[in-house]
Amino acid sequence: MKGLLGVIKNAITIAELRKKILITIALVIIYRIGCHVPVPGLSAEAVAKVASNGMFGFMDLLSGGALKNASVFAMGISPYINASIIMQLLTIAIPTLEKIQKEGEEGRKKIAKITRYATIGLAIFQSVMLYINLQKGGSIKNILTANGSFDIMSLIVIVLSFTAGTAALMWLGEKITEVGIGNGISMLIFAGIVSNAPNAASYLYNIIATDDVLKIAVYFKILVVIVILIVFLAVIAAVVWMEGAERKVPVQYAKKVVGRKVYGGQNSHVPLKVNSSGVLPIIFAISLLQFPPTIVTFINSSSQWATKMQEFTTSWLYLVIYAILIVAFTFFYNMVYFDPIDVANNLKKNGGFVPGLRPGRPTADYIRNVSRRITWFGAFFLAILAIFPSVFQKIAGIFSSDMGNLNLWFGGTSVLILVGVALETVRQIEAQMLMRHYKGFLE
Repeated sequence: MKGLLGVIKNAITIAELRKKILITIALVIIYRIGCHVPVPGLSAEAVAKVASNGMFGFMDLLSGGALKNASVFAMGISPYINASIIMQLLTIAIPTLEKIQKEGEEGRKKIAKITRYATIGLAIFQSVMLYINLQKGGSIKNILTANGSFDIMSLIVIVLSFTAGTAALMWLGEKITEVGIGNGISMLIFAGIVSNAPNAASYLYNIIATDDVLKIAVYFKILVVIVILIVFLAVIAAVVWMEGAERKVPVQYAKKVVGRKVYGGQNSHVPLKVNSSGVLPIIFAISLLQFPPTIVTFINSSSQWATKMQEFTTSWLYLVIYAILIVAFTFFYNMVYFDPIDVANNLKKNGGFVPGLRPGRPTADYIRNVSRRITWFGAFFLAILAIFPSVFQKIAGIFSSDMGNLNLWFGGTSVLILVGVALETVRQIEAQMLMRHYKGFLE
Protein backbone atom coordinates (compact mmCIF):
# COMPACT_ATOMS: atom_id res chain seq x y z
CA MET A 1 0.00 0.00 0.00
CA LYS A 2 2.85 2.37 0.86
CA GLY A 3 4.46 1.63 -2.50
CA LEU A 4 1.24 2.41 -4.34
CA LEU A 5 0.78 5.64 -2.39
CA GLY A 6 4.37 6.56 -3.22
CA VAL A 7 3.72 5.99 -6.92
CA ILE A 8 0.58 8.16 -6.77
CA LYS A 9 2.56 10.85 -4.98
CA ASN A 10 5.25 10.74 -7.67
CA ALA A 11 2.60 10.95 -10.40
CA ILE A 12 1.05 14.03 -8.82
CA THR A 13 4.43 15.74 -8.48
CA ILE A 14 4.90 15.62 -12.28
CA ALA A 15 3.43 18.92 -13.48
CA GLU A 16 2.32 17.73 -16.92
CA LEU A 17 0.83 14.48 -15.63
CA ARG A 18 -0.88 16.27 -12.75
CA LYS A 19 -2.44 18.68 -15.24
CA LYS A 20 -3.74 15.81 -17.40
CA ILE A 21 -5.23 14.03 -14.38
CA LEU A 22 -6.91 17.20 -13.05
CA ILE A 23 -8.33 18.04 -16.50
CA THR A 24 -9.73 14.51 -16.82
CA ILE A 25 -11.33 14.70 -13.37
CA ALA A 26 -12.79 18.13 -14.13
CA LEU A 27 -14.32 16.98 -17.43
CA VAL A 28 -15.76 13.86 -15.80
CA ILE A 29 -17.30 16.03 -13.06
CA ILE A 30 -18.89 18.22 -15.74
CA TYR A 31 -20.30 15.06 -17.31
CA ARG A 32 -21.75 13.88 -14.00
CA ILE A 33 -23.29 17.30 -13.35
CA GLY A 34 -24.86 17.23 -16.81
CA CYS A 35 -26.47 13.88 -15.98
CA HIS A 36 -28.67 15.77 -13.49
CA VAL A 37 -29.61 18.73 -15.71
CA PRO A 38 -33.27 18.09 -16.63
CA VAL A 39 -34.79 18.51 -20.07
CA PRO A 40 -37.71 21.01 -20.07
CA GLY A 41 -41.05 19.35 -20.57
CA LEU A 42 -40.15 15.85 -19.37
CA SER A 43 -41.65 14.11 -16.38
CA ALA A 44 -38.73 12.58 -14.46
CA GLU A 45 -41.02 10.11 -12.64
CA ALA A 46 -42.51 8.79 -15.88
CA VAL A 47 -39.12 8.56 -17.60
CA ALA A 48 -37.69 6.71 -14.57
CA LYS A 49 -40.35 4.01 -15.01
CA VAL A 50 -39.39 3.64 -18.68
CA ALA A 51 -35.67 3.53 -17.82
CA SER A 52 -36.16 0.65 -15.41
CA ASN A 53 -37.18 -1.84 -18.11
CA GLY A 54 -35.42 -3.82 -20.82
CA MET A 55 -33.39 -1.92 -23.37
CA PHE A 56 -33.80 1.39 -21.60
CA GLY A 57 -32.37 -0.18 -18.43
CA PHE A 58 -29.08 -0.96 -20.14
CA MET A 59 -29.00 2.49 -21.78
CA ASP A 60 -29.51 4.05 -18.36
CA LEU A 61 -26.63 1.97 -16.97
CA LEU A 62 -24.19 3.15 -19.64
CA SER A 63 -25.36 6.76 -19.34
CA GLY A 64 -24.84 6.78 -15.58
CA GLY A 65 -28.51 7.29 -14.71
CA ALA A 66 -28.92 10.22 -17.14
CA LEU A 67 -31.94 8.61 -18.82
CA LYS A 68 -33.63 7.91 -15.50
CA ASN A 69 -33.05 11.53 -14.49
CA ALA A 70 -34.57 12.77 -17.78
CA SER A 71 -31.42 14.83 -18.32
CA VAL A 72 -29.83 16.33 -21.43
CA PHE A 73 -27.33 13.43 -21.47
CA ALA A 74 -30.11 10.83 -21.57
CA MET A 75 -28.98 9.30 -24.89
CA GLY A 76 -25.41 8.99 -23.69
CA ILE A 77 -22.56 8.61 -26.14
CA SER A 78 -24.11 5.79 -28.18
CA PRO A 79 -24.77 7.95 -31.32
CA TYR A 80 -21.06 8.79 -31.45
CA ILE A 81 -20.07 5.13 -31.04
CA ASN A 82 -22.47 4.06 -33.78
CA ALA A 83 -21.19 6.82 -36.07
CA SER A 84 -17.60 5.69 -35.43
CA ILE A 85 -18.50 2.10 -36.31
CA ILE A 86 -20.22 3.21 -39.52
CA MET A 87 -17.25 5.38 -40.53
CA GLN A 88 -14.72 2.60 -39.89
CA LEU A 89 -16.75 0.20 -42.01
CA LEU A 90 -17.19 2.78 -44.78
CA THR A 91 -13.46 3.52 -44.72
CA ILE A 92 -12.81 -0.06 -45.78
CA ALA A 93 -15.70 -0.20 -48.29
CA ILE A 94 -15.19 3.21 -49.98
CA PRO A 95 -11.77 3.83 -51.62
CA THR A 96 -12.11 7.63 -51.33
CA LEU A 97 -12.50 7.47 -47.54
CA GLU A 98 -9.66 4.95 -47.32
CA LYS A 99 -7.44 7.36 -49.26
CA ILE A 100 -8.39 10.22 -46.93
CA GLN A 101 -7.58 8.13 -43.86
CA LYS A 102 -4.10 7.38 -45.21
CA GLU A 103 -3.28 11.09 -45.58
CA GLY A 104 -1.79 11.16 -42.10
CA GLU A 105 -2.88 13.66 -39.47
CA GLU A 106 -4.89 15.77 -41.93
CA GLY A 107 -6.75 12.69 -43.14
CA ARG A 108 -7.62 11.64 -39.60
CA LYS A 109 -8.95 15.14 -38.92
CA LYS A 110 -11.20 14.94 -41.98
CA ILE A 111 -12.53 11.51 -40.92
CA ALA A 112 -13.12 12.83 -37.40
CA LYS A 113 -15.04 15.80 -38.82
CA ILE A 114 -17.27 13.54 -40.92
CA THR A 115 -17.83 11.33 -37.86
CA ARG A 116 -19.00 14.34 -35.86
CA TYR A 117 -21.55 15.27 -38.52
CA ALA A 118 -22.76 11.64 -38.65
CA THR A 119 -23.07 11.70 -34.85
CA ILE A 120 -25.32 14.76 -34.95
CA GLY A 121 -27.48 13.13 -37.63
CA LEU A 122 -27.88 9.94 -35.63
CA ALA A 123 -28.51 11.93 -32.46
CA ILE A 124 -31.35 13.89 -34.11
CA PHE A 125 -32.91 10.69 -35.46
CA GLN A 126 -32.62 8.90 -32.12
CA SER A 127 -33.96 11.96 -30.28
CA VAL A 128 -37.07 12.02 -32.47
CA MET A 129 -37.62 8.30 -31.85
CA LEU A 130 -37.21 8.82 -28.11
CA TYR A 131 -39.63 11.73 -28.18
CA ILE A 132 -42.27 9.64 -29.99
CA ASN A 133 -41.95 6.85 -27.44
CA LEU A 134 -42.07 9.18 -24.42
CA GLN A 135 -45.00 11.11 -25.89
CA LYS A 136 -46.99 7.90 -26.31
CA GLY A 137 -46.07 6.84 -22.79
CA GLY A 138 -47.26 10.08 -21.24
CA SER A 139 -43.78 11.13 -20.08
CA ILE A 140 -43.99 14.55 -21.73
CA LYS A 141 -45.58 17.57 -20.14
CA ASN A 142 -46.51 19.68 -23.14
CA ILE A 143 -44.99 23.13 -22.88
CA LEU A 144 -47.65 25.15 -24.65
CA THR A 145 -50.74 22.96 -24.30
CA ALA A 146 -52.25 21.52 -21.17
CA ASN A 147 -53.76 18.44 -22.81
CA GLY A 148 -51.96 15.38 -24.18
CA SER A 149 -52.02 16.51 -27.82
CA PHE A 150 -48.94 16.89 -30.02
CA ASP A 151 -46.95 20.06 -29.37
CA ILE A 152 -44.36 21.18 -31.92
CA MET A 153 -42.58 23.29 -29.29
CA SER A 154 -42.15 20.25 -27.05
CA LEU A 155 -40.70 18.30 -29.97
CA ILE A 156 -38.20 21.05 -30.82
CA VAL A 157 -37.08 21.66 -27.24
CA ILE A 158 -36.70 17.97 -26.32
CA VAL A 159 -35.01 16.90 -29.56
CA LEU A 160 -32.60 19.84 -29.45
CA SER A 161 -31.84 19.16 -25.78
CA PHE A 162 -31.04 15.49 -26.36
CA THR A 163 -28.98 16.27 -29.48
CA ALA A 164 -27.07 19.05 -27.73
CA GLY A 165 -26.37 16.69 -24.84
CA THR A 166 -24.88 14.10 -27.18
CA ALA A 167 -22.79 16.79 -28.92
CA ALA A 168 -21.52 17.98 -25.53
CA LEU A 169 -20.58 14.42 -24.55
CA MET A 170 -18.77 13.98 -27.87
CA TRP A 171 -16.78 17.15 -27.17
CA LEU A 172 -16.00 16.06 -23.59
CA GLY A 173 -14.81 12.65 -24.80
CA GLU A 174 -12.56 14.14 -27.47
CA LYS A 175 -11.12 16.66 -25.01
CA ILE A 176 -10.28 13.91 -22.51
CA THR A 177 -8.51 11.97 -25.25
CA GLU A 178 -6.67 15.07 -26.44
CA VAL A 179 -5.55 16.75 -23.21
CA GLY A 180 -6.42 14.26 -20.47
CA ILE A 181 -5.66 10.66 -19.53
CA GLY A 182 -7.12 7.63 -21.32
CA ASN A 183 -9.67 7.24 -24.10
CA GLY A 184 -12.32 9.91 -23.58
CA ILE A 185 -15.34 7.93 -24.76
CA SER A 186 -14.36 4.89 -22.70
CA MET A 187 -13.73 7.15 -19.70
CA LEU A 188 -17.25 8.63 -19.89
CA ILE A 189 -18.80 5.16 -20.09
CA PHE A 190 -16.58 4.08 -17.19
CA ALA A 191 -17.74 7.04 -15.08
CA GLY A 192 -21.38 6.27 -15.90
CA ILE A 193 -21.08 2.63 -14.85
CA VAL A 194 -19.14 3.46 -11.67
CA SER A 195 -21.85 5.93 -10.64
CA ASN A 196 -24.24 2.97 -10.43
CA ALA A 197 -22.05 1.12 -7.90
CA PRO A 198 -24.14 2.28 -4.89
CA ASN A 199 -27.27 0.90 -6.58
CA ALA A 200 -25.49 -2.42 -7.12
CA ALA A 201 -24.48 -2.56 -3.47
CA SER A 202 -28.06 -1.76 -2.49
CA TYR A 203 -29.24 -4.60 -4.76
CA LEU A 204 -27.03 -7.11 -2.93
CA TYR A 205 -28.28 -5.81 0.39
CA ASN A 206 -31.91 -6.16 -0.72
CA ILE A 207 -31.30 -9.79 -1.70
CA ILE A 208 -30.47 -10.61 1.93
CA ALA A 209 -32.56 -8.08 3.86
CA THR A 210 -35.84 -8.18 1.91
CA ASP A 211 -38.03 -10.56 -0.06
CA ASP A 212 -38.29 -8.20 -3.04
CA VAL A 213 -35.64 -10.04 -5.09
CA LEU A 214 -35.57 -13.61 -3.74
CA LYS A 215 -38.21 -15.31 -1.61
CA ILE A 216 -36.04 -18.07 -0.15
CA ALA A 217 -34.31 -18.84 3.13
CA VAL A 218 -31.76 -16.33 4.39
CA TYR A 219 -28.80 -18.73 4.18
CA PHE A 220 -29.64 -19.39 0.52
CA LYS A 221 -29.72 -15.63 -0.06
CA ILE A 222 -26.27 -15.28 1.50
CA LEU A 223 -25.02 -18.09 -0.73
CA VAL A 224 -26.42 -16.34 -3.82
CA VAL A 225 -24.66 -13.08 -2.87
CA ILE A 226 -21.37 -14.93 -2.31
CA VAL A 227 -21.65 -16.63 -5.71
CA ILE A 228 -22.37 -13.29 -7.41
CA LEU A 229 -19.31 -11.72 -5.78
CA ILE A 230 -17.12 -14.71 -6.69
CA VAL A 231 -18.16 -14.50 -10.34
CA PHE A 232 -17.63 -10.74 -10.25
CA LEU A 233 -14.09 -11.09 -8.84
CA ALA A 234 -13.28 -14.00 -11.20
CA VAL A 235 -14.15 -11.88 -14.24
CA ILE A 236 -11.97 -9.06 -12.91
CA ALA A 237 -9.03 -11.44 -12.38
CA ALA A 238 -9.48 -12.94 -15.86
CA VAL A 239 -9.57 -9.50 -17.52
CA VAL A 240 -6.44 -8.38 -15.67
CA TRP A 241 -4.66 -11.56 -16.76
CA MET A 242 -5.75 -11.13 -20.35
CA GLU A 243 -4.70 -7.47 -20.48
CA GLY A 244 -1.15 -8.44 -19.53
CA ALA A 245 -0.89 -11.43 -21.87
CA GLU A 246 1.40 -11.03 -24.89
CA ARG A 247 3.31 -13.09 -27.41
CA LYS A 248 6.98 -12.16 -27.70
CA VAL A 249 8.38 -12.54 -31.22
CA PRO A 250 12.19 -12.95 -30.89
CA VAL A 251 14.29 -10.41 -32.78
CA GLN A 252 18.05 -10.29 -33.30
CA TYR A 253 19.96 -7.21 -34.43
CA ALA A 254 22.94 -7.44 -36.73
CA LYS A 255 26.33 -6.23 -35.53
CA LYS A 256 27.72 -2.99 -36.91
CA VAL A 257 31.36 -1.92 -36.60
CA VAL A 258 31.85 1.84 -36.43
CA GLY A 259 35.53 2.66 -35.94
CA ARG A 260 36.70 0.59 -33.02
CA LYS A 261 33.22 0.13 -31.53
CA VAL A 262 30.74 -2.64 -32.24
CA TYR A 263 27.05 -1.75 -32.18
CA GLY A 264 24.04 -4.07 -32.20
CA GLY A 265 24.17 -7.81 -31.96
CA GLN A 266 21.75 -7.94 -29.03
CA ASN A 267 18.63 -10.07 -28.77
CA SER A 268 15.22 -8.48 -28.24
CA HIS A 269 11.59 -9.17 -29.02
CA VAL A 270 8.48 -7.61 -30.52
CA PRO A 271 5.58 -7.83 -28.02
CA LEU A 272 2.21 -8.70 -29.60
CA LYS A 273 -0.67 -8.26 -27.19
CA VAL A 274 -3.22 -11.06 -27.08
CA ASN A 275 -5.99 -8.48 -26.64
CA SER A 276 -4.71 -5.37 -28.40
CA SER A 277 -8.19 -3.90 -28.87
CA GLY A 278 -9.04 -3.60 -25.17
CA VAL A 279 -12.75 -3.09 -24.46
CA LEU A 280 -13.58 -1.45 -27.81
CA PRO A 281 -15.02 -4.68 -29.34
CA ILE A 282 -17.34 -4.96 -26.33
CA ILE A 283 -18.52 -1.35 -26.68
CA PHE A 284 -18.92 -1.63 -30.46
CA ALA A 285 -20.75 -4.96 -30.29
CA ILE A 286 -23.20 -3.88 -27.60
CA SER A 287 -23.91 -0.57 -29.38
CA LEU A 288 -24.53 -2.23 -32.74
CA LEU A 289 -26.63 -5.04 -31.26
CA GLN A 290 -28.75 -2.69 -29.18
CA PHE A 291 -29.41 -0.22 -32.01
CA PRO A 292 -32.33 -2.01 -33.82
CA PRO A 293 -34.23 -2.96 -30.62
CA THR A 294 -33.73 0.56 -29.31
CA ILE A 295 -35.21 2.13 -32.44
CA VAL A 296 -38.19 -0.27 -32.38
CA THR A 297 -38.76 0.44 -28.71
CA PHE A 298 -38.46 4.18 -29.30
CA ILE A 299 -41.16 4.07 -32.00
CA ASN A 300 -43.68 2.14 -29.95
CA SER A 301 -42.73 0.35 -26.75
CA SER A 302 -46.08 -1.46 -26.59
CA SER A 303 -46.07 -2.86 -30.14
CA GLN A 304 -45.68 -6.54 -31.00
CA TRP A 305 -42.28 -5.90 -32.59
CA ALA A 306 -41.07 -4.13 -29.45
CA THR A 307 -42.20 -7.10 -27.35
CA LYS A 308 -40.33 -9.50 -29.61
CA MET A 309 -37.23 -7.33 -29.45
CA GLN A 310 -37.41 -7.28 -25.67
CA GLU A 311 -37.65 -11.06 -25.64
CA PHE A 312 -34.76 -11.27 -28.11
CA THR A 313 -32.43 -9.29 -25.81
CA THR A 314 -32.95 -11.90 -23.09
CA SER A 315 -32.65 -14.97 -25.34
CA TRP A 316 -29.81 -17.42 -25.95
CA LEU A 317 -29.66 -16.30 -29.59
CA TYR A 318 -28.85 -12.76 -28.42
CA LEU A 319 -25.87 -14.05 -26.42
CA VAL A 320 -24.61 -16.08 -29.39
CA ILE A 321 -24.83 -13.09 -31.76
CA TYR A 322 -23.25 -10.89 -29.10
CA ALA A 323 -20.27 -13.26 -28.82
CA ILE A 324 -19.91 -13.46 -32.63
CA LEU A 325 -19.90 -9.66 -32.92
CA ILE A 326 -17.21 -9.37 -30.23
CA VAL A 327 -15.02 -11.84 -32.14
CA ALA A 328 -15.67 -10.01 -35.42
CA PHE A 329 -14.90 -6.56 -34.01
CA THR A 330 -11.73 -7.86 -32.33
CA PHE A 331 -10.43 -9.03 -35.71
CA PHE A 332 -11.69 -5.86 -37.38
CA TYR A 333 -9.79 -3.69 -34.89
CA ASN A 334 -6.64 -5.80 -35.33
CA MET A 335 -6.91 -5.56 -39.12
CA VAL A 336 -7.38 -1.78 -39.14
CA TYR A 337 -4.88 -0.70 -36.49
CA PHE A 338 -2.10 -3.32 -36.72
CA ASP A 339 0.06 -3.40 -39.85
CA PRO A 340 2.67 -6.23 -39.83
CA ILE A 341 4.31 -4.76 -42.93
CA ASP A 342 5.19 -1.58 -41.00
CA VAL A 343 6.59 -3.67 -38.14
CA ALA A 344 8.72 -5.72 -40.56
CA ASN A 345 9.96 -2.59 -42.35
CA ASN A 346 10.92 -0.93 -39.07
CA LEU A 347 12.87 -4.03 -38.06
CA LYS A 348 14.64 -4.06 -41.42
CA LYS A 349 15.57 -0.37 -41.20
CA ASN A 350 17.10 -0.91 -37.75
CA GLY A 351 19.03 -4.01 -38.78
CA GLY A 352 16.71 -6.41 -36.95
CA PHE A 353 15.42 -9.77 -38.13
CA VAL A 354 13.45 -12.72 -36.78
CA PRO A 355 15.82 -15.73 -36.48
CA GLY A 356 15.30 -18.13 -39.38
CA LEU A 357 13.38 -15.62 -41.53
CA ARG A 358 14.48 -13.19 -44.20
CA PRO A 359 13.73 -9.48 -43.58
CA GLY A 360 10.83 -7.98 -45.48
CA ARG A 361 7.83 -9.95 -46.76
CA PRO A 362 8.63 -13.30 -45.00
CA THR A 363 8.94 -11.49 -41.66
CA ALA A 364 5.68 -9.58 -42.26
CA ASP A 365 3.84 -12.82 -43.12
CA TYR A 366 5.18 -14.51 -40.00
CA ILE A 367 4.15 -11.61 -37.74
CA ARG A 368 0.71 -11.54 -39.41
CA ASN A 369 0.17 -15.26 -38.80
CA VAL A 370 1.28 -14.99 -35.18
CA SER A 371 -1.00 -11.99 -34.67
CA ARG A 372 -3.99 -13.84 -36.13
CA ARG A 373 -3.43 -16.91 -33.94
CA ILE A 374 -3.26 -14.94 -30.71
CA THR A 375 -6.17 -12.74 -31.84
CA TRP A 376 -8.33 -15.87 -32.18
CA PHE A 377 -7.55 -16.74 -28.57
CA GLY A 378 -8.05 -13.18 -27.34
CA ALA A 379 -11.33 -12.76 -29.25
CA PHE A 380 -12.86 -15.99 -27.93
CA PHE A 381 -11.63 -15.27 -24.43
CA LEU A 382 -13.18 -11.80 -24.56
CA ALA A 383 -16.47 -13.16 -25.88
CA ILE A 384 -16.64 -15.88 -23.21
CA LEU A 385 -15.94 -13.37 -20.45
CA ALA A 386 -18.64 -11.06 -21.80
CA ILE A 387 -21.41 -13.65 -21.93
CA PHE A 388 -20.41 -15.85 -18.97
CA PRO A 389 -22.22 -13.82 -16.25
CA SER A 390 -25.32 -13.63 -18.47
CA VAL A 391 -25.20 -17.41 -19.01
CA PHE A 392 -24.84 -17.84 -15.26
CA GLN A 393 -27.84 -15.57 -14.77
CA LYS A 394 -29.97 -17.54 -17.25
CA ILE A 395 -29.00 -20.87 -15.66
CA ALA A 396 -29.90 -19.46 -12.25
CA GLY A 397 -33.25 -18.35 -13.69
CA ILE A 398 -34.06 -21.97 -14.60
CA PHE A 399 -34.12 -22.86 -10.90
CA SER A 400 -35.83 -19.68 -9.79
CA SER A 401 -37.48 -17.01 -11.93
CA ASP A 402 -36.53 -14.40 -9.34
CA MET A 403 -32.84 -15.22 -9.82
CA GLY A 404 -32.99 -14.64 -13.54
CA ASN A 405 -33.01 -10.87 -13.12
CA LEU A 406 -29.65 -10.15 -11.55
CA ASN A 407 -28.49 -6.56 -11.48
CA LEU A 408 -27.01 -5.33 -14.78
CA TRP A 409 -24.04 -3.81 -12.94
CA PHE A 410 -22.65 -7.30 -12.25
CA GLY A 411 -22.93 -8.37 -15.88
CA GLY A 412 -19.87 -9.33 -17.90
CA THR A 413 -20.12 -6.29 -20.18
CA SER A 414 -20.07 -3.82 -17.29
CA VAL A 415 -17.16 -5.55 -15.54
CA LEU A 416 -15.13 -5.82 -18.74
CA ILE A 417 -15.58 -2.13 -19.50
CA LEU A 418 -14.72 -1.12 -15.92
CA VAL A 419 -11.58 -3.25 -15.66
CA GLY A 420 -10.44 -2.64 -19.24
CA VAL A 421 -10.72 1.15 -19.02
CA ALA A 422 -9.08 1.20 -15.57
CA LEU A 423 -6.11 -0.87 -16.79
CA GLU A 424 -5.72 1.23 -19.93
CA THR A 425 -5.73 4.43 -17.87
CA VAL A 426 -3.17 3.00 -15.45
CA ARG A 427 -1.03 1.94 -18.41
CA GLN A 428 -1.04 5.47 -19.82
CA ILE A 429 -0.13 6.95 -16.43
CA GLU A 430 2.66 4.39 -16.12
CA ALA A 431 3.98 5.27 -19.58
CA GLN A 432 4.06 8.96 -18.63
CA MET A 433 5.96 8.12 -15.44
CA LEU A 434 8.44 5.79 -17.14
CA MET A 435 9.34 8.61 -19.51
CA ARG A 436 10.51 10.48 -16.42
CA HIS A 437 12.31 7.46 -14.89
CA TYR A 438 9.70 6.70 -12.25
CA LYS A 439 8.53 3.18 -11.42
CA GLY A 440 5.07 2.41 -12.68
CA PHE A 441 1.94 1.04 -11.05
CA LEU A 442 2.69 -2.47 -12.24
CA GLU A 443 6.19 -2.65 -10.70
